[in-house]
Amino acid sequence: MRKYLNLFLTMFKIGLFTFGGGYAMIALLENEFVSKKEWIEKDEFLDMVAIAESTPGPIAINAATYIGYKMLGFLGSLTATVAVCIPSFVIIYAISLFFDAFLSITLVSYAFRGIQVCVIWLILSAGLKMLKQMKKTAFNILILSAVILCMVAFSVLSVSFSTIFYILLSGSIGLFIYALGLLREKKWAGK
Repeated sequence: MRKYLNLFLTMFKIGLFTFGGGYAMIALLENEFVSKKEWIEKDEFLDMVAIAESTPGPIAINAATYIGYKMLGFLGSLTATVAVCIPSFVIIYAISLFFDAFLSITLVSYAFRGIQVCVIWLILSAGLKMLKQMKKTAFNILILSAVILCMVAFSVLSVSFSTIFYILLSGSIGLFIYALGLLREKKWAGK
C-alpha cells in the first residue's frame, strides 16, 4: 500500500505543478523519475519520452501510465494515471466556473504572461538535456540535423507539417536502417 501511496503522491505533484503541457513537464518528469526517485535510468527515460510522445494522448499521462505499470503493474498504471489527471481536472473545472471573471483580473493576466515565458524555458531546457544525453552516433546526428533543417525550412516557408509526421518519418528511417543492418549481417553470414 505504501508503494501505491508514494506513486500516487508523486504523480499528483507532477500533475499539480507542471504548467505548459507535456514538453514543459519533461524536465520535471526526468528530475522525479531519474534523479530523485531513481525509478528508471536516463536511457530508459529517453525511450519512455519517445514512446509517450509517439502514442496518442498527453505525454504526462502516457509517462505516468508507463511508470505505474513498470513499478506496480496494471493497478500501478491506473493509480499513476488517475493521480496525474486529478489536479488538471479540478483546476480546469474551477476555472471554467469563473472563466470570464478570472481572465479579467489584472494580476491573473500578468501571471499568465510570466508563466508563458517560463514554459518556453522549460521546453528548451528539457530539449537541451535530452540532446546532451542522446548517443552521438552518425545516424542520430543525421536524423536530428534533418529534422531541424526541415522544421526551420517549413517554418520560414509557412508550410504546415505536423510533429507527428517527423516522428513517424524518423521512426520509419530507423526501422529501414535496422532492416538494412540485418540484411547485411545475413549476407556476411552466408559467405
